[in-house]
Amino acid sequence: MPYAIGIDLGTSNSVVSVIKDGTAFVIPDEDGNRTHPSVVSFGHGQNAIVGNKALKQMAFNPQGTVYSSKRLIGRTISSEEVVKARHTVPYDIVAGEHDDPRIRVHDRVYSLQEIGAHILRYLKGLAENWLGEPVNHAVITVPAYFNDNQRQATRDAGQIAGLEVLRIVNEPTAAALAYGLGQAKNEFVAVYDLGGGTFDISILHIMKDVFEVVSTAGDTYLGGDDFDHVLMEFMLAQLPDEQQRQVRRSPSARLKLKRASEQAKIDLSTSEQTEIHIDALVRDERGFEQPFKSRLSRIQYNQIVFPLVKRTFEVCDEALTAARRVPGDVGALVLVGGMTRSPIIQEAVENYFGRVPELGVNPDEVVSVGAAIQADTLMSSMSGATVNTGTLLIDVTPQSLGVGTVGGFVERLIERNSAIPSGTQRVFTTSVDAQSEVKIEVYQGESRMAGDNEKLGEFVLQGLRPAPRGDVKITVYFDIDASGIVSVTAEEGETGTAASIRLEASTGLTAEEVQDLQSDLDFDNVGF
Repeated sequence: MPYAIGIDLGTSNSVVSVIKDGTAFVIPDEDGNRTHPSVVSFGHGQNAIVGNKALKQMAFNPQGTVYSSKRLIGRTISSEEVVKARHTVPYDIVAGEHDDPRIRVHDRVYSLQEIGAHILRYLKGLAENWLGEPVNHAVITVPAYFNDNQRQATRDAGQIAGLEVLRIVNEPTAAALAYGLGQAKNEFVAVYDLGGGTFDISILHIMKDVFEVVSTAGDTYLGGDDFDHVLMEFMLAQLPDEQQRQVRRSPSARLKLKRASEQAKIDLSTSEQTEIHIDALVRDERGFEQPFKSRLSRIQYNQIVFPLVKRTFEVCDEALTAARRVPGDVGALVLVGGMTRSPIIQEAVENYFGRVPELGVNPDEVVSVGAAIQADTLMSSMSGATVNTGTLLIDVTPQSLGVGTVGGFVERLIERNSAIPSGTQRVFTTSVDAQSEVKIEVYQGESRMAGDNEKLGEFVLQGLRPAPRGDVKITVYFDIDASGIVSVTAEEGETGTAASIRLEASTGLTAEEVQDLQSDLDFDNVGF
């Protein structure tokens, strides 16, 4: 049976794992690193270097090195998150032809799916080198609160990288699968997942080999990058105004400050205080380069980042309320993501849930291992082999889905935290006399107002019979597959006229563009 890999495509770091002879292996690079920076660096020849080697290029090639691209994928160029990123990252973010953010490096513009594909192709290559044979199938994880656009874009990135994506799995769900497999547990589990760019909390009910997600909530723009940012602002405030302006104008200086912030954060995970030293951050009035020196205590750091920590528990409240549970109902607590190594996070989570997090769970690797378990299960099922795990994974859709109605409202058809795969239908009527066609607009979100939700796409049902308003009945069918990706069909009952759409991300790539980019990437010299 061919191998299928599990990929945790992270904001800061990615991990790839595989099940071989019934055992999970996390695949290292040539230097033994088991986590791989989600960084792509382009030289002037446009050849891409990925991973730890790309990370080393950031200081020398800040505007040609792309990091934290996961925070932008599947969004619109005008979204709040993208506007914020354009003021903080050194590389150039520009508008794409689908109103999507794209990244200009040197003389070429890349879609976010292309950037993701370079990372996925690199991980695919690591797996093939380690296994000694081709790998063409994968399960890829995403934050639980990713919407349909973001999931579609991630699947497209996998296809461009030459992978058949068997399933998109929510990161906390994958972590719970790795934690609970084979332990015959019967308990509620909270998975607190704070990574480099996103935060998710999922409440699952594990019943032996059945893993049922009860509720999920999240913030797709809350993670380690934000902790770094507030620390950068703290350090910037120690400089005179003119030197602050120098740093903000200089991509290289901002990157030095970011790297220093990351290192200080890491140091304070094990020490009570740390020295921050940056060579040649700014120039004085005579034009001479000046270093930056500062001291930061863990107490100061905790005070600086406390508002961000507090935001995670507002999301936890939301998930527990949706699950109709209280913190004391949770029988196990699993921490996921590099940020959970921070003492302030560990202490705050323990206080909130009233229990010690599970020991022996590697927060950097557990998501990828869970994805590999699911990949092995799906591959075994496809090949007709005996499925070793026998697990049943029941996930949920993180946000409500509906259609736009007269007056700018949204009629919900599928509520958030509904089990997937799922389907439903609703009957609507025409709103205008002699209406010959109707536009079906699909939205995702919790607001009753269409403008406050994410528009996933639209299509037109034509050829309706002329009739007074309200006489023509149209049935709208919603289907969500196991990856959380949506298909919508509308049908007029009397004539059988129908139209449908498998929602391509409204800010994403067409099927033809994905195919073209896959061909282009086949000829790229991707650094390993």
